[in-house]
Amino acid sequence: MAETVSTDLEVAEFAGQLFFRLWRASHTRTAEALGSIGLTPALFSLLNVLGARDGAIQQQLSSDMGIDPSAMVKLIDELESAGLAERRRRPGDRRAWEVAITPKGRRSLKRARQLVAEVEGEVLGGLGAADRRQLLTLLRRALVSAPPQPPWRSGEPDDGSPI
Repeated sequence: MAETVSTDLEVAEFAGQLFFRLWRASHTRTAEALGSIGLTPALFSLLNVLGARDGAIQQQLSSDMGIDPSAMVKLIDELESAGLAERRRRPGDRRAWEVAITPKGRRSLKRARQLVAEVEGEVLGGLGAADRRQLLTLLRRALVSAPPQPPWRSGEPDDGSPI
């Protein structure tokens, strides 16, 4: 049975409540879809960034993505173990580690993006293309001005389970 969203403004006008409900709808389905190809939402997030920033510095990835450095190491270890990414010393700076996506990682990323797009299409099915673009623009703008958060740690939920 499909859950309906209240249109009562006194109930439905708190953004945090709506974000949480939409996050759960998206995250649980995303986790299930990605699980079918051996990824979690956190692994997909990192792989997606690596797909755009091949050869990124591990420390910079941690900072940019808001992920605790020890959690980042664990995520990269998991991607390496699966053959989806590899670490290498940065030329000219032997202290820095670059993380590069592998050809297998690119294939997995392509499939993962398809799965995530399908879930997003389902979750945001009530919005047209222009509304979706506007939603992404507004969310990015809100995120830039949001209070800083502590970095995500590997003990936090990433499997679609409630917080």
